[in-house]
Amino acid sequence: MDEFKKIESLIDKLKDYANTRVAQVKLAVAEKMSKVAALGIGLLIATLVFFLFLVLLSVAGAIVLGQWLRNYWMGFLIIAGIILIIGIMLWSFREKWLQRPIMNILIKTLFNNKDEDEEK
Repeated sequence: MDEFKKIESLIDKLKDYANTRVAQVKLAVAEKMSKVAALGIGLLIATLVFFLFLVLLSVAGAIVLGQWLRNYWMGFLIIAGIILIIGIMLWSFREKWLQRPIMNILIKTLFNNKDEDEEK
């Protein structure tokens, strides 16, 4: 009878341990997802601000170039051509310049808890 109580106590402790581990995993996943979401929102806001800056800079450049050439549509056409060339370059090198850095940032964010676990 005494052994049965010990086994029952061990089973209860194992259940408590399993529940604690499940809760810990849920918290870790929630923390990582919140970090990724915050990173994504931050990158989105920074990208939108940078895009707005580039649009306004392009319009200003087209107007200045149009005044210098004394033909506004030519200024806008030249700026549009420059933007098209930059867009083609970005598309050609998108894996090297965009996909890998973003992937590395996400991996670093998701798997950065090794240092945090060692400190605890």
